[in-house]
Amino acid sequence: MQKKVTRRIRRRKKNKRIFVFFIPFLLMVLIVSSMAFLFGRLKKEMDHRQQDNLEIARLHFDKSNLDETDLDEDNVDDGEWCLTLVNKWNPMKTDGSEVETIELSNGQLVDKRIYPQLQKMLDDARAYGVYPVVASGYRTWSKQEALYNEKIEEYKAEGLSEEDAKEAAESWVAIPGTSEHQLGLSVDINADGINSAGGEVYDWLARNAYKYGFINRYPSDKTDITGVANEPWHYRYVGIKAAEEINNRGICLEEYLE
Repeated sequence: MQKKVTRRIRRRKKNKRIFVFFIPFLLMVLIVSSMAFLFGRLKKEMDHRQQDNLEIARLHFDKSNLDETDLDEDNVDDGEWCLTLVNKWNPMKTDGSEVETIELSNGQLVDKRIYPQLQKMLDDARAYGVYPVVASGYRTWSKQEALYNEKIEEYKAEGLSEEDAKEAAESWVAIPGTSEHQLGLSVDINADGINSAGGEVYDWLARNAYKYGFINRYPSDKTDITGVANEPWHYRYVGIKAAEEINNRGICLEEYLE
């Protein structure tokens, strides 16, 4: 009898210990679950608000239409300087050292005359919800030469002959003296890689860049005329009037200047 009583007492103590341990554990699970649920609701709410703000920004951007009057055309279309033709058949007449440049926030340089329109284009793109960055702007002769030689060496390392390597390299990197980057009028624009992907930026530029005086200089269907492979990131300032006509007619700069 005494043994039975002792066993019952032990069982009660054991059950009590289990109960004492289980209650705090259960409470902790409930608290963690509740916090996870609340954080989930909060994140969804923030995502919805962010999306709503983005849609409002895009709606505002689309309604503005960004026509030529918005961009104060009289102050930016000012002559033949922005229509200088430079390609593999028309080399520069100078070494480009006379270009008066201005520095962008990331250290890249451009001809200071295109800066207002370039900056406005980048700002408007960000307001729309895409985030472009200028990956390359003005290049000195020595910089262009270094890029050109580096590309040749890359192809030679793949087994191409000197002649074939030069031919392949020239589809991507211009011979020094034939690059628009040396004019300071061209920029390579890519996505920031955090808030936007390349395709988003290229698509926005393809639809809107002409409104700011920029054209996609090397479209995929004009390689036989430009002599350069398709570069959806390479934009050239030509002035708003010329850019609009080039865009509307679906031509390249060489065809426009003819």
